Amino acid sequence: MELNENAEIDTSQVEDLRGSGGGAGGGGFAGLPIGGGGLTGIVISVVIALVTGYFGINQLTGDGGGGSRSGDNTLLEQECRQSDKLKNLDCRNNLYVNSIQNYWSQALPHNFNESYWPAKTAYFSRAVRTGCGSADSGVGPFYCPADDKVYIDLTFYRVLGESLGAPGEFAQPYVLAHEYGHHVQDLLGTEAQMRREQQRDPKHANQLSVRLELQADCYAGVWAKNATGTETATGKKIFKRLTDQDIQEGLDTAGKIGDDTLQQRSGGGINPAEFTHGTSAQRQHWFGTGFQSGDPKRCDTFAAGAI
Repeated sequence: MELNENAEIDTSQVEDLRGSGGGAGGGGFAGLPIGGGGLTGIVISVVIALVTGYFGINQLTGDGGGGSRSGDNTLLEQECRQSDKLKNLDCRNNLYVNSIQNYWSQALPHNFNESYWPAKTAYFSRAVRTGCGSADSGVGPFYCPADDKVYIDLTFYRVLGESLGAPGEFAQPYVLAHEYGHHVQDLLGTEAQMRREQQRDPKHANQLSVRLELQADCYAGVWAKNATGTETATGKKIFKRLTDQDIQEGLDTAGKIGDDTLQQRSGGGINPAEFTHGTSAQRQHWFGTGFQSGDPKRCDTFAAGAI
């Protein structure tokens, strides 16, 4: 994977909440995270190890993230104007966001005759308050339909690499593209329709959740197929190239966060009745389906016999 060092980074698409709290308050958490329940304990334990020495804390809590509710992008803007900006994790992820949104701004009206409304990605540390309720880093990256934002504690990538065995660089844009897949579902009404169906048929609530998550994986694959065609506001290419190795890293990441794999890692047996995101094989299959086709209309995981 090679990013274009001349591509300007639109930092207005990111909101830096680290150290400032951020997000609107809410009740019970209702966001859409990257992984199932088995991910929580893994992420919490690693994030605690990463931040305890610096922040002087000994546990994470969903009620954290106090202080101002607005982000401060001053440092981010400065960093992402430097000549070596692509060496900076914050800036690279900001550029991934720019690429993903550039693709969907064209693909959504072209394929679904719907306008695309941009969604900010909020960088947070340890805990955050959102329109979907309070959350900590243990849930992993997530999308909140209530405030139309993607939330991520960037230490999650350390979890992916060191604890889950997915250290590849392309794991990062895959994660973000999956969450923006949820934003697309929100804009198309898919997420709301799924929630209504869950209420109507609670016995199949988890199965419906799996279909939603696998569709987001498929949308991530579609973006990956089209990533080298994405541009900045001034028409500069964002990616110079993607390689087969990059796509394999995306597939590997999808495999590491399947429900069955996470349940095994958490020390318990595999219980399909508790799956909410799909097995490793399913997640890889649907990411691959999106990449091979490059067509978001091929991502109908809700069709009969799709999974």
